[in-house]
Formats: sequence, C-alpha cells, structure tokens
Amino acid sequence: MRRLIFTTLTLITSLITPLTAVESTAPLDQISRGFTYVAKQAIPAVVFIKVEGNEPHDELSGQEFQSPFDQFSEDFFNRFFGGSPRNKQKPAQMSQGSGFFVTPDGNIMTNAHVVKGADKISVVLNDGTEMDAVLVGVDPHTDIAIIKVDGKDLPFLVLGDSDTMEVGEWVVAIGSPFQLEASLTVGVISAKGRQNLRITDYEDFIQTDAAINPGNSGGPLLNMQCEVIGINTAIVSRSGGYMGIGFAIPSNMAKNVMNQIIDKGSVTRGFLGVSLQPVDKDIADAFGLAKAEGALISEIVKNSPAEKAGLKQGDIIVEYNGAPVKTLGSFRKDVSLMGPGSTIKLKVNRKGEILSFNIVLTSATEGLAQDGSSQKMGIEVENLTTDLARQLGYSKTDEGVVITKVKPGSAAAAAGLRPGFLILSINHVKVSSTEDFNRILNDLGKTKRALFLIRQGSAVRFYAVKVDS
Repeated sequence: MRRLIFTTLTLITSLITPLTAVESTAPLDQISRGFTYVAKQAIPAVVFIKVEGNEPHDELSGQEFQSPFDQFSEDFFNRFFGGSPRNKQKPAQMSQGSGFFVTPDGNIMTNAHVVKGADKISVVLNDGTEMDAVLVGVDPHTDIAIIKVDGKDLPFLVLGDSDTMEVGEWVVAIGSPFQLEASLTVGVISAKGRQNLRITDYEDFIQTDAAINPGNSGGPLLNMQCEVIGINTAIVSRSGGYMGIGFAIPSNMAKNVMNQIIDKGSVTRGFLGVSLQPVDKDIADAFGLAKAEGALISEIVKNSPAEKAGLKQGDIIVEYNGAPVKTLGSFRKDVSLMGPGSTIKLKVNRKGEILSFNIVLTSATEGLAQDGSSQKMGIEVENLTTDLARQLGYSKTDEGVVITKVKPGSAAAAAGLRPGFLILSINHVKVSSTEDFNRILNDLGKTKRALFLIRQGSAVRFYAVKVDS
C-alpha cells in the first residue's frame, strides 16, 4: 500500500513539475517581450550627436560631481602663470552624446552640456543618415537643450508623467555609449527626488541602475509603455564608466523647459528673490521651534518680490501653495516652474507667529544685468548671493557681481572673461550690485575700454574689455 501511494505521488509530481516550470517562465517572457517592444518603438527615434567646437567638456556631466567652473579655473591659471597664450588658436574639440526626436518635424532633446561650445552639430539617425543640426536653445540650469534638423514625419517619443513612476519599476536607457549607437540597457528606478548633487541648479533627479556610460548623455530613460520619463544626464564614477548609479532629469521638468525653448527659444522662471538654508535641529533650537522644518531666509534680494511683499531675513517659510516645505531643492524647483506673473501663497513663521503672504513672482532674468553696454560686450551678471558664493567658493565677505553668461565671440569672451568670475570693480569704481554694474557701464560713453578687476578663486586680475558704440 505504501509503495502504491509513493508511486502515485511520484507520477503526479512528474506530471505537474514540467507544467509549473513552463508557467514560471511566462512572466519572464512577458518582461522580455516588453523590453523588445520598447526597443522597436524607441530606437528609431534616438539619435547619435556629434559636436565640433573649441570648448572642451565632459561627455557625461556629473562624474564625481565636479564643479561646473573647474575648467575656467584651469584656463585662468594657465594664462595667469604663463600657460598657452590667449590668442593661440585652440584645436577643434570633438565630443558626442545622444538625443531623441520630440516632434515629427525634427526637434531633438539632449543635454546642454552635450552641445556646449558647439561650432558644428550633426546627428546620425538609426538608419545611418547623417544630418546637420542647428541649436534652438539651451537651459544650463537644468542641463537641457533642443537642437533641430530639417525633416517631417520623423519617429518621435512622447514624454510621460515622471511623477507616477515608483521606486523598483523597470526602466530602459537608450543611447550611444562609446559611440556604440542605439545601445539599450535595462534597470530599475533606484530612487526619486535626488537633490544637492551640485550637477545642475535645479535638481530633482531620478536615480537608476540601468547602465549609463559616456555618450549616453541626452538619451531617453523610458518606462515599459515606451514613454520618456527621464533624460540621462550624469553618473557617479571614479573610473569614468558605469558603476551602477546614474541620474536622469525627470520628464515633467524637461517638458516645461522643452516647450519654452521650442516656442520662444529661451526659458523664463519665476523669481522670488530669497536665499535659503535648511532648518536643522540646531537652527530649530536657536529659533525656539518645536521641530526642524521649513526653509530659513538668510538673505533677501534688493527690490525683489520677496522684499516688496515684506518678507524679512530670519523668516522661516513653512508652507507654499498649501504644501509643506520638505526640501529646499523641491521648493526652488516648484517656484521656478510657476513662471513669472504667478502668485505664490506662503506661510511664514516669524518669531513664533504664522503670517500669510501672497506674492507675485517676476522673471528670474530681472535679477540679471543685461542691458546697454553689457549686451554690447556680450556679458550677463548677477548679484553675489550667499548661495552663489557658497557654490563658487567665495567667502561671506566678498562683494561684487558674478558673471553668469559670456556670449561666444564677444568682446568679453575675447578678453578672457568667463562665467563664475567675480567682478570687484570697473575702472577702479567698486561694484557691489547689478545696479552699480549697469550704471558704471552706461556712463562709459562710446568706444571705450572698461577695466575690470576680477576675482577667480583666490587670484585677482585686471581685464580690459572694449565697449563698442
């Protein structure tokens, strides 16, 4: 009897086991077919980008999170201590990256650092066709750029809702690592909302373990519905290659920037006019708070919406538009996405009293000096805030205005001025604000030279820039 029962169980097991094995592979087959579907749909819309220019740059930003101004420091010291002459012709630099069509008429999204300093841009389509591209616009604050080729009915990708993605979901990265075009790698979302990485000014990165290497920059990160939920932009690496940690700009942030660049060629952001610092336990204790929360206003920009509304240094922003302030990065990002003319509703803790403010945001560019002679020189500057000083390595006692943009081929560029330089004086007149900067330059008259005293790091140097009429 026991032998009969054993024989029967063995027979049943032998019949069930193959069926179970077949069934267990079905989910894997479905996942595999999902990856294949994404590949077939997305790869035709992904392009390889080749850039030729005189300004060398990394093919994948964020490696070891180096400062974006490191290259200027090296250039400065090379010239200051007897390096290459300023007027020496530099050899053309070649770099590459990835991108993808976002419209059927040829608009391509990529990273700003991929096309930085470009004199010539060309793209290679999946079928091998090579086309010249033109730059539509860039937003270095989010590291997004749009370039365009002439075409119609081109395959393009749709930007999905990155906010709906959850940690652990499958994602697919497509790009051209090491010039290997249309390479697909697979991983999961490792984390969301990564900030304080010092890769870009506005950070809300998606972290993924999908293999991303140099040349992947600007390529899409897709969900299993073949929607773009991120733009691959940076890696953490000690070797320059894949180490399991990559970062992508979320599609919801990229979508806003993309639409503005395509519609008008530039990006405008809401400007509140405050410098903030997080409220940690020590700050909370010093202010007599029950718990560490909110954003402490450490500085208010003169004539900004914040100053006009009555915000004060030492106020703690605890809520905006009905939502609590969880991180400074999220708050800054959300304010910037609101746009000029929008009204932000703030709740502020001022010495234990909760106050409400309705503030109309202006444009972030209104805090920049970019009129009159400064435009002719090809230069834009910004007031030195606490945040900027910390980011660029300047001390709390430094005064001046920071160069934020230098137009290629301009008089300022020819003189050697670079973003990140701190202007201390012009023609021996102290510069403490953008108002000083504009006033001094506008008083120069026609066809004169402006003598700039510049601090870069710990070094100080004079630069002579010609101002044309």
